[in-house]
Amino acid sequence: MSTQINAGTQLGTIGVDEILEDGGKPLAPKRRSIEARRPSSKRIVTRTLLNIAAFIVFICSVFPVYWMINMSLTPSNKIISRTPSLLPLEMTFKNYVTAWTREAAPGQTDFPHGLMTSTIVTVGVLIATLLFAFLASVALARFAFRGRRLFIVSVLVIQMIPGEAMMFTIYGMIDDWRLMNTMLGLGIVYLASVIPFTIWTLRGFVAGVPADLEEAAMIDGCTKSQAFWKVTFPLLAPGLVATGIFAFIQAWNEFTMALLLMKGYNLTLPTWLNSFQSATEATNWGAVMAGATLISIPVVIFFLIVQGRMTGGLVAGAVKG
Repeated sequence: MSTQINAGTQLGTIGVDEILEDGGKPLAPKRRSIEARRPSSKRIVTRTLLNIAAFIVFICSVFPVYWMINMSLTPSNKIISRTPSLLPLEMTFKNYVTAWTREAAPGQTDFPHGLMTSTIVTVGVLIATLLFAFLASVALARFAFRGRRLFIVSVLVIQMIPGEAMMFTIYGMIDDWRLMNTMLGLGIVYLASVIPFTIWTLRGFVAGVPADLEEAAMIDGCTKSQAFWKVTFPLLAPGLVATGIFAFIQAWNEFTMALLLMKGYNLTLPTWLNSFQSATEATNWGAVMAGATLISIPVVIFFLIVQGRMTGGLVAGAVKG
């Protein structure tokens, strides 16, 4: 027995079949050479090519954002040039002042009012989406009822229909409900467009959590509701955060329905930014880029805040599971 233990100790991670013969006698350890442990040249080349491809994709993704910020800090007379500069050598913040104080039109919204409208609508849609989608996903994943599969397929099919195909119908319904040019009407339209995908996504998260965890908690003395909120719900935190990010970005960046339903001081930020293009005046591209940068800042802040919580939720779920 001591011989076998010593052999296993020397071999480290070598399997039992390599240590013992068929009769149970120990074999001599097979030492791997240093050359065999080194990665092959083919693997090195493959890894290098993948790293280069990932770097190219990263540059292509980041460069438009950098160029937007660069143009927002460049004087307007230097933006339209045959030799654009990759760095804002003549940096100015005049474009940001213009974007902050510019009205969409006389008597219409400016950036502070558009920011308030977009924030109220987006936060309301985010809270309502997570509430309704969470309840619906739990019902679809945990309960069996007639028409369940048809409902799931219907949710997916509805998500595939583009919103522009239903613009006239949506406009007529909102007008009949007397919700034109109101944040409530716009929020209802956003909620209807975001909920199907959110339900579909959250259902996968809920179905991925074993129901045995709740049963084990109930055996330990928890009620059914306590088992759900103390065991299952913390494991669903990453899914709620992921779907919340989707709902936030979808509502914050939506343009078509906001342009159709809102006007005056109730314009959202994307529709406010569209007013910089005029048929009678030259477009102030510096102010356009500054306004686009200002619109992007809340999204970046929201993602940075939520990213840490999403990582913490993933780690907590792994430990509790």
